[in-house]
Parts: sequence; structure tokens; C-alpha cells
Amino acid sequence: MIKDVFTPADILLPESSAPETWSVIACDQFSAEKEYWERVRDKVGTAPSTLSMIIPEAYLDEIDENERVSSISSAMDDYIGRGLLRRAEDSFILVERTLPDGRVRRGLVGTVDLDEYDFSGADSAIRASEGTVLERLPARIRIRRAAGLELPHIMTFIDDGNDSVIGPLMMKRDGLPLLYDFELMEGGGHIRGMRVCGGDALEIVTAMRVLHKKNRTLMVIGDGNHSLAAAKVYWDELKEGLSEADKANHPAGRALVEVNNVYDPAISFEAIHRVMFDTDPDEFLRGFMQAMPGGNDYELRWVSRGRNGVIGVSASCIGDMLTSVQTFIDGYTDSTRCRVDYIHGADAAERLAQEERRIGLILPAMDKSELFGTVTSKGVFPQKSFSVGHARDKRYYLECRLIKQKVEN
Repeated sequence: MIKDVFTPADILLPESSAPETWSVIACDQFSAEKEYWERVRDKVGTAPSTLSMIIPEAYLDEIDENERVSSISSAMDDYIGRGLLRRAEDSFILVERTLPDGRVRRGLVGTVDLDEYDFSGADSAIRASEGTVLERLPARIRIRRAAGLELPHIMTFIDDGNDSVIGPLMMKRDGLPLLYDFELMEGGGHIRGMRVCGGDALEIVTAMRVLHKKNRTLMVIGDGNHSLAAAKVYWDELKEGLSEADKANHPAGRALVEVNNVYDPAISFEAIHRVMFDTDPDEFLRGFMQAMPGGNDYELRWVSRGRNGVIGVSASCIGDMLTSVQTFIDGYTDSTRCRVDYIHGADAAERLAQEERRIGLILPAMDKSELFGTVTSKGVFPQKSFSVGHARDKRYYLECRLIKQKVEN
């Protein structure tokens, strides 16, 4: 019998009359642009916001982590205690996200079973798309241990060429109850969410069951790999002390995500570029060119102050090319005092690479048709291999869900 991997949930939404200040972009975006996050902070002010419940990665090197984790937990409990969240019971949410370029991306928010997820590359119903950097998990796990709520920026893909899951629902969307409809801050576009419950929700569960029978790998994580990995580690830790009945019913055994069809026309994969800091650009470039297998399968651009060029690389698939690039960078950073940052957007990477003692690698984008085949046959991509769209296309925090059986106030 096929287990239901994706199911509806009791989803919490802000009661706020100003949802645009509640909803902020994923914490791993604009990690090298603190001015973005300063503008967000100014817009939010003292209003209830998901900004109070995350750690923007732009500030990871500056904060007292224990203090921030405590602050996040307190903010969550405060919002719950003050009744600032309303509940859409036993529901999915159909999301229509109008991107900054005008395309509309369709998705379904619901929960996935963490027992069906594996981030090591093993065969499972839900698989990671990229290698997990274990050093990035502890902070996320500590937040989840302390948190009364989860709020997702995770996007996961299904390989649904017939559009059998989301497509039929779109025919009914005008009759679905509207849950939110507003402009996202900082040029993020527009978002609209409709409640899917009752018989409509059952049709989604059934369609996903049919798709799972067809595809051994039902889902591949597109964005938020490390957040879902942290949820998985925490659940594996927590369930050791639970009875079978408690395991089946504990809310931490599932995670809230948005599911998207990889063939949605508004889904595009963007490369994540590399910028090396505190290094000799010529020394890095010599080593890199010697390490890369020369050829014409893929082209990489390099940029440093006042200079740029192209390097041809031979590889059987884009995953193998990215593995070669990441293997060299990992070895280079281990043997020198330089550091690497992973940058969304070629313009931002090129701008950062113009400073002294920096060099940027501008990588090619992946064709979406390569995702499921590569993950199923070869396992995960290297870390930071691709991004779903541009930085402002990313998921904004909005929906929440209780992940503790009881939240202490």
C-alpha cells in the first residue's frame, strides 16, 4: 500500500491587516547584502512579523545565537498567546505567486511525512536535490527544538508531466475560499492563497498517491534543503522517546512545504554563483583551470577587478560539472585563508567580484528536465548547485504550523 506522503494540515495564517509586513523573504537570500535586510527591518518596525522568527544569514557572524534562538521562541509563543494567528483546519493552500517578471507560479502548501524523506542520497519518496552541509544544521536544529511554530520557505518539486495534481484544481480556483491576497515587500511580486479542503483536498491526496505509484521518487527538494534536513534530524531525535501511537500523531513528524510541478512554466532554475574573498585571483584561476577537465560541454565565466574570461569544461552532465567545481573550491578554501560565498544573481556576483582580492565564477543554469533523472540515477547535486528562480522569486514566509503538542506561554 502506498503511504500518503503529502497531506493537508491545520495551517495558521496572520490575522494582521498588513500581511505585507508579516511576510519576509527566505532567510538565506541576500546573504551578502545587509542593506536589503536593513530595509526590511525598517519596513517591519515593531509590527508582528516572520522577521522576528528567523535568523537572516546576512547576520550569522554577528549575532549571539543562543540569545537569538530564545528570542525567536518567545516571539512565536507571544504571537500564539495573543491570538494573532487564525487556523485553516485540515487544508491545503493553493498558492498563486505572481513573480516580479509577471509569470504566475502555482503551488500547494501542505505537509510531508519526514519518515519518507532522506537527505543522504538514499532511495526514498522525498529526496534532497543537493549535498547537505552538516555544519549548517546545528543552528537550524536548535531553533526547531525551541520553536512552537514552523514556517516554511521549503519548495519541493513533483515530476508531473500531465499536471494531474495542481491542474484540475486550477479549474475550481474561483470557487475556493480566499485566504490572502497582497503585494510582497521589496519587489517580491504578488501572492494569493486559497483554501483547499474536504473533497477537493481528498482529490489532491488521491492524485499524489497515483503519481507516487508511477514515480519511485515522488518529490525532490528545490529550495530549503537544509531547513528540511534540520526538521528530519530533530524528528529522528525526538521520536526515539515516543510510543508508536505518539509517533503517528506528533506534529513534528511532518513538515510544512510548498509543492510545485517542475514543469510549471513559471519554474526556472538559476545558477548559484561563487565569489572567492581574500584570495589572489591569478593564483586561484591557475589552479582552477588546471583542475577542470577541458572541453566544450559547459562554459563558465570568471570575473575579477577589471578582467573576465571564459573556461570550457568537459562533463557528462551538469551535476558532474558542478561536482568538479565544488571539489576544487572545497580543497582550495581548506588550503588557503580565503572564503567562498554563494551568490544568487549574476549581476550581484559580478559586482562583488570587482573588489580587490576577489574572483567570481559565473556558472551556467540547469535545464529543469535534468533534475529528477540526475537525482534518481546519480544522487544529490553538490551544495548550492542551483536556485529556483532569482532571489526575489524565492518563497516568502507566510503560513505557519504548530510543531509541539503543547506550547508553553
